[in-house]
Amino acid sequence: MQTKIGIIGGSGVYDIDGLENRDWVTVETPWGMPSDDLLTGTLNGIEMVFLPRHGRGHVQTPSTVNYRANIAALKMLGVTDVFSVSACGSFREDMAPGDFVIVDQFIDRTFAREKTFFGPGLVAHVSVAHPTCSRLMDAAEAAARATGTTVHRGGTYLAMEGPQFSTMAESHLYRQWGCDVIGMTNMPEAKLAREAELCYASIAMITDYDSWHPDHGAVEISDIIRTLHGNSAKARETVAGLPAQLGPDRAPCPCGCDTALEFAIMTAPEKRDPMMVEKLRTIAARVLS
Repeated sequence: MQTKIGIIGGSGVYDIDGLENRDWVTVETPWGMPSDDLLTGTLNGIEMVFLPRHGRGHVQTPSTVNYRANIAALKMLGVTDVFSVSACGSFREDMAPGDFVIVDQFIDRTFAREKTFFGPGLVAHVSVAHPTCSRLMDAAEAAARATGTTVHRGGTYLAMEGPQFSTMAESHLYRQWGCDVIGMTNMPEAKLAREAELCYASIAMITDYDSWHPDHGAVEISDIIRTLHGNSAKARETVAGLPAQLGPDRAPCPCGCDTALEFAIMTAPEKRDPMMVEKLRTIAARVLS
């Protein structure tokens, strides 16, 4: 199998530098339209697909992003490995604005989003005990360190609904829970990637200290934007370094991300809704054939 890298770009990351044979393509999925057209091309001989999570011009809120369509569109275009790039706040003094965190765990506090491809007529329970792929984490860490960015390997990401930032009380609570960073978009994205049997890694770019830090006060969007501009250049460099880290030939995932549905579907074959089966072939054809 050949490597095909998908990049979901968040705030500040709206393109892939150096992409050759560029083409914006429209993809309609059984779950509707993704956030925008997807940019396809090659970088250092590796096929790449870029999806602006909020749409070009940043038109989608964290709650209105069609996460199911986004992941399904990447799967339909043959993507094998997905890297999420997003802005976040920090709960740790040593994780400073401008640093990158290669996330390995999530706490999902979102409540207004569709979180699964499955449903009545075709039920599945997929493990997300380890929601990110260690192989992709290795690649993301190496590519980010090569840019000179301070990188933290591992961290728990608190996914909040938004679009408002945290109250101070919430910020202190999440610190007590042991969270490291906070953002609004990596859930249910990571869960859906697992259901689609796509390897997934999260590169979280710290823009602020949320609202807990006594010396930094409340989160101000102007401060975030200034840091975001600095982060976005490093993020584009990191993305440009990913093809060299993964290479063109893709072996089976050592974490089992690409076989996550092997024992997940619970509905007996004779009880499966035919319409659901056809819909889900988009992301689960391997186990539904």
